[in-house]
Amino acid sequence: MYLIVNIQDCFWSSSLLEVEKLKLPDHRDRNCPISLQTWEYWFQKWLEIIQPEIPLCQNYEISLRLTDDSEIKTLNNQYRYQNQPTDVLAFPTLEIDCPQPEIDSDLQLYLGDIVISIETASQQAIKQGHPLTTELAWLAVHGFLHLLGWDHPDEESWQEMVKQQLFLLHAVGITIEEEVIIDN
Repeated sequence: MYLIVNIQDCFWSSSLLEVEKLKLPDHRDRNCPISLQTWEYWFQKWLEIIQPEIPLCQNYEISLRLTDDSEIKTLNNQYRYQNQPTDVLAFPTLEIDCPQPEIDSDLQLYLGDIVISIETASQQAIKQGHPLTTELAWLAVHGFLHLLGWDHPDEESWQEMVKQQLFLLHAVGITIEEEVIIDN
């Protein structure tokens, strides 16, 4: 089982002025702080651990778009009818609650898109007191779980999702204090 990750870097590559406005404390964070290899490793590891109830294929694919508050606000308004920026959006391609069709296991299955606002992630990282890389991993795993059918319409399911996110982050060497309050 292999997962292909397509990264669309619409933030770090094109908005130096926006990056400067964030006043990131570490100059290394002014460039994309996470390499493609790291993103691929994380998503691959998470997929192997979860082994979701999706059609079995040799290859899966997702897209990750790193953007700014302006673009994510537009998407949030268009798809969720909320005219404000948000941290992460996920657009799954599978209907998890429906019977899954038989798929040739040699084909590649597209799981969906994750969009993360670097601006909001940076603000949240500062508020939570951890590095931007940790916040981006937190948001990525949250979006990934949504692609695989997880949701959090109530407090109980939210707590289960948070536990799963903490477990998956720990599996790739990232620890977040459980005492950190994470808003739903």
